Order: sequence, then structure tokens, then C-alpha cells
Amino acid sequence: MRKAVTAATTNLARKLTELGIQNPKVLQVVANTPREHFLDPALAHKAYENTALPIGSGQTISQPYIVARMTELILSNNPQNVLEIGTGSGYQTAILAQLVSKVSTVERIKSLQVQARQKMKWLDLHNISFKYGDGWKGWANKGPFDAILVTAAASTIPESLLLQLVDGGNLVIPVGNETQQLLQITRSGNSYQSKTVEVVRFVPLVNGELA
Repeated sequence: MRKAVTAATTNLARKLTELGIQNPKVLQVVANTPREHFLDPALAHKAYENTALPIGSGQTISQPYIVARMTELILSNNPQNVLEIGTGSGYQTAILAQLVSKVSTVERIKSLQVQARQKMKWLDLHNISFKYGDGWKGWANKGPFDAILVTAAASTIPESLLLQLVDGGNLVIPVGNETQQLLQITRSGNSYQSKTVEVVRFVPLVNGELA
């Protein structure tokens, strides 16, 4: 079984390289993180396919390519203190926690947050702070952040997240409704520079409502 998983992770890393992922640390962490651990056992056989999969509560685990792509963007300014909005399954959280010193993560669905906490403990990852709350508000008490990564699509860019970036910090966020674009926004003093990365498809970033 372990041999089959190793072959699958190697194939996934090769596929991500073909799709343009270049950071060797990101590729190694993706290859070494057991994605099947974040899925319902009935879907475990699809863990190393490059596809998004359901995790319950109307949410999904992102495809490995987009996880790797967003992580590459986040690492561009060598961050130490990172905020993630949308813990979800915890897969993206686990990837980040292996690459930066400190991760703070916010989730509005209590059941998903509880499950994610258990998975981080199982993986022996202890540099993560969890918050049950509204992702639109960020987590000001833990900031400012070198980088913020959002794993759901906002209808507009949340101003509170921009204000929680350090000078030179990056916000990586999908924005839009029917058509969504992944943006990388860099703070420079009181101004912000935005770059469109690519077209994406995420579940909506719900404003205010906790579940």
C-alpha cells in the first residue's frame, strides 16, 4: 500500500511540475503530505488525482495544482507569519505549516475546524493557531501578517485583510462570482498593487454567517 501511495505522490509531483510549479520545497511538501488523510475514506482512491473533491458542508478540498500554485505565490516574499482564511479540510493549512514558522487559520464552519485540528495533531504540526470566525474580518490580534492566503472566492477584496498585511506583504485571493480570478496583491505603504494570476473556481467566501 505504502509503495502504491509513494508512486502516486511521485506522479502527482511530476504532474504539478508539468503544469508549471517550480518551487522544489512546495513540490516536496505536497508529495510528502498524505492528502487521503483529509478526505472521506470513500474518496481516498482519488487523493492523488489533480482534482478538487467534496469534504462535506458544501465545501471542497482544492485540487493539488491550485494549492501548490497559491503556496508558491505566498512564499514569494519569504513569509514567517501567515494567515489562512478558510481552514476547510486543513490540507492547505498543513502544506503551509511545513513551509513557514507560524500559521493562523480562520474557519466559519465549526465541524470542519474541529476535524482539521485533529488532523494537524495526527500530523504532529503544532505551529498553527485556529479561530472559529468570520474570514472577512481576518484575525487582527495575530497580525500584521507577512502573507494572507484565502481559500474561498470573495465577491470583493475585504479591506480588513489588506489592512492586516505588513508593508511588502502579499494577499493571495480568488475574487469574483460567476467568473473568478486569482489575484496577488502586494502592499506598499498605504497603496496596493494587484496582479491577476489566472482564472479559478472556488466556493464563495461567506460574509458574517457562522455555521
